[in-house]
Order: sequence, then C-alpha cells, then structure tokens
Amino acid sequence: MCRLAAVTSREYISPMEPILALETMKEGHDGSGLGLTLKDLGGAFEKLKKYPVLSGICSNSGKKVLDDFMKKQGFKLKHEWNPKIKPVKDIAAHDHYFARVYDYPAAYKNKPMEEKEDLLMNTRLAVRKSGEPDESIFAFSFYPDVITLKEVGDPLQVAEFFGLDKDGLKAKIVLAQGRQNTNYAIYLYACHPFFIQGYCSMTNGENTAFVPIREFLSSRGFPGYMGYNSDSEVFTHILHYTTRQLGFPLQYYKDVITPLKATEIEKRPGAGALRLIKQSLRPLCIDGPNMIIGFTPDGACFMVHDSKKLRPGVVGGVKGKYALMSEECGVDSAVPKRDRSKDIFPMKYDMVIVSPQAEEVKVWNQLHGQA
Repeated sequence: MCRLAAVTSREYISPMEPILALETMKEGHDGSGLGLTLKDLGGAFEKLKKYPVLSGICSNSGKKVLDDFMKKQGFKLKHEWNPKIKPVKDIAAHDHYFARVYDYPAAYKNKPMEEKEDLLMNTRLAVRKSGEPDESIFAFSFYPDVITLKEVGDPLQVAEFFGLDKDGLKAKIVLAQGRQNTNYAIYLYACHPFFIQGYCSMTNGENTAFVPIREFLSSRGFPGYMGYNSDSEVFTHILHYTTRQLGFPLQYYKDVITPLKATEIEKRPGAGALRLIKQSLRPLCIDGPNMIIGFTPDGACFMVHDSKKLRPGVVGGVKGKYALMSEECGVDSAVPKRDRSKDIFPMKYDMVIVSPQAEEVKVWNQLHGQA
C-alpha cells in the first residue's frame, strides 16, 4: 500500500509538514518515491499567481530543447525556482529540477481561462512528448499557482535532497504521497499526485477496473486523457471529466465512481438524474480497494473511498487547517492541537469535503444526498 498526506491551510505552510506526516506512516509505504503537488503558492510565487508555472525535470540537452520550444510558442520566462540540491546516497540526481513561471503568449493574454487551460495542457503534452523517448524532459504540471515535484527515493531523503527543510517554498495546499509501486516499474510519470487543468488527486489502493475506465476516457477525444503509466491516474481524469467537462457538482464524483444500487437511488433526491448518470457513465465505476484524496481549482479538498472501504483514511484538524491522511498518526503530526473526538473516518457512502482556505469540513452522505 501507499501512504497519502495532504494538508490544507488558511496560512502558508512548508511542504515538510505533510512529508513529516508521511514519515510517521512509514510502515505503510516502501520508500520508492515522493510526489508533491503544491497549490496556492507563497514565498517568491505569491505575487505571480496569475501566471502559469511549468514544473518538471530535464537533462542538459533537454533544457535547450525546452528553452527553444517555449520561446517558439511565445511564452516568456518571468521567474524560475530551482531546488538547492544536497547530494543524498541512493538518489540519482537529474541535471535540472525546475518550476518556471511564464507569461502567456501575446495572443492568449486576454483569452478566457478555459482557452488558456487548453493551451497550457497542450503545451505540457507537447513538452512531455518531446522528452519522453529519451527521458530528457519530464513535465508534470503547467498551470497557474501550482508546483509539482517528483523523485525516486525515500520521501524524507528526497525532501533533504531537494533542500525543502531550508527552502522558502510554501503553499496553502500540499499533497504528498509516499509511494509503493505494486503494479508498474518505478517511473516518474507513474508517481502520484496526478494533475490536469486545476484538478489533482492521489490514491492508495489498486484500480481493478482500470482497463474499461481507461478505454472510456480515451474515447472522449480529449487530448489530456493519456499516459496512464499508473492505474490511479484515471481517478484524476474522472474528477476532471465529471466536474469540468460535464459540469457536475463535486459531490457527483462520488456518484460516478461508486454508484448506488437501484433501490438506494430511488430514495435519493434527484433519483431520475442519478439513474441516467449511472447508466451513461457506468464504465467509470471503480472496483477498489481505493482511498482518494484530491483538490479542485477553487481550493476545495476531499477524501473518498470505494464501496469496499479496504484502505484507511482520516480527516482531522481545526478551522483554518485540516489534514487528510491515510492514518491518524499523520493527522497527529500535522495538526496535533485539535479535538480528536471530531476526527472523521469516512465510510463507504461518505465524501469528506474541506472548503477553500480550510474554513470548514463537511461529510456529504451519498444515501441522503446531503451533508
């Protein structure tokens, strides 16, 4: 199993907070990698929130290809963050790790955000395609106010390698996964969290329904539904498809991936719509065991399980700071001063949603269709 650690806060926090929480859950992951996605950035990025950030890794030759490509596309570099690498045993360093802030091409500066999102996604996919054959470039995310870091190795050692304990990198939402790779070779594109157009998720579990989900998504004609080096990446794409493409409220993500039985649907408000959703989106039903943590573009964070409820998960905290973790000891690490009696252990019908800025937490119950 993997272990997941997410913190959402009103104040800026260091990515070390969820990484240290992962360390308390170390018996549950094998130390094969660390993936980090940061949203609502502070520090040097705080005044650059409207500009997209390209996060990735490249070789010396890949850097030249990347520079030439971005210049040709009309993107102008405004700021670049590079971690101060500290050599760590057993971590093979790449030539360059980066989070680059760009200004949009002139033709896109006044375009609607949806058109900008498509530009950023297609640019990232083109960069990925150019560097994938020889692994000279990895492009993890390209979006305003978001950074993604990934590397193979023990999470705490990777954090030391990146110098995150001494760096000023901060964010209000941080997702971190200590990875156990059960089904695939260790590969950076297979490392959680996964990100697409403002939506992000990471998963603990195995997706036994991966093939039909992948085939359904791939048939939508949307270029971002690709890759699938991990069977968990489809959970991010289902989230994107359900909320961005179809326009459903976030709660319907739960109805899509774990639809109710026919007798249960009849007792829910809006039963007719639920029946149609279940019929038309049946290929997106998951079969677990899975626990998913994610966030949406507005900064809401959530936790949801499959119907088997065979992977642990807990949410706890105080107004202004909540932790979504695989285990209670992770919440203890991130938010030690809280009322533990209010910790939430979601069951199979539950979806826990923490509002933007960590203002409040609600448990949405699928049977009743309300919090």
